[in-house]
Amino acid sequence: MDDKPSPGAVSESSEHLFSFGVIADIQYANLEDGYNYQGTRRRYYRHSLLHLQGAIEHWNRESSPPCCVLQLGDIIDGYNAQYKASEKSLELVMNVFKRLKVPVHHTWGNHEFYNFSRDYLTNSKLNTKFLEDQIEHHPETVPTGSFYAYHFVPFPKFRFILLDSYDLSVLGVDQSSPKYQQCLKMLKEHNPNMELNSPQGLSEPQFVQFNGGFSQEQLNWLNEVLTFSDTNQEKVVIVSHLPIYPEASDSVCLAWNYRDALAVIWSHECVVCFFAGHTHDGGYSEDPFGVHHINVEGVIETAPDSQAFGTIYVYPDKMMLKGSGRVTDRIMNYRKEKPFPLLV
Repeated sequence: MDDKPSPGAVSESSEHLFSFGVIADIQYANLEDGYNYQGTRRRYYRHSLLHLQGAIEHWNRESSPPCCVLQLGDIIDGYNAQYKASEKSLELVMNVFKRLKVPVHHTWGNHEFYNFSRDYLTNSKLNTKFLEDQIEHHPETVPTGSFYAYHFVPFPKFRFILLDSYDLSVLGVDQSSPKYQQCLKMLKEHNPNMELNSPQGLSEPQFVQFNGGFSQEQLNWLNEVLTFSDTNQEKVVIVSHLPIYPEASDSVCLAWNYRDALAVIWSHECVVCFFAGHTHDGGYSEDPFGVHHINVEGVIETAPDSQAFGTIYVYPDKMMLKGSGRVTDRIMNYRKEKPFPLLV
């Protein structure tokens, strides 16, 4: 399923139930083009805003517009903090998003925390938790911790869940807080390098400072929501900045405790797919339980003559990702039966 289907294999159809958009790693900054940290991939800091504008124009033009857009994190680049341009750059990007005729749900990535504290983000326009849905008589499905996560219903019998993959992190947290000390201890136990962003020599290379993880409290909450969705025969889409499945991602880009998240998801029947960003070059794999893991290609490393966004058309038996530019088309069939693989 890694090959791009033939032209016309994935196309808009009047038969779909609803659709939604995805876009990842915009990382806007008012800077000349640069390169990634390894110096191997070009980054188009200014042009990323034009790509976003193009994506929004596309979604606004659709005859049957998407119900919403999922923004998968890293909306502005960390360089903004160095130039004291974080608020100005965020305002510029958010003004572009205002042109979108449907709601956008924002996920938080490492670059959000390079620019802002968690407290700042909680009180900012990047907090879209006001769009969440409440499940009556099921208080266990209401997130009560300090993590930024929620769920909503875009269409009957479909539930979307946004996760906070920096719930455990040393980024954006007050360094004097117990949470910071706990996360720093966890990171250093797995990463003895002086430079904590370096995976050199690590048996678990995901334990670097630019990644994070899910608290047990958040995983317990996720389990409760998925239990409700199982009982009510809902199809579930999960969204996170960090990916959690090794076959779909560079191992350096995974969430710290990706195995714990997989264990929760794999104990339920309802999850169709897991969307993430962070890797920039994209990725896909269907896991042994039939969950589709899609890492969306990053806008920031997309050349001016290309694009990087996708629209997912939802059908009774499958979801079809129609990619634009370097985002690959995918057909994601719903699972037929539950196998019993070993945890990776």
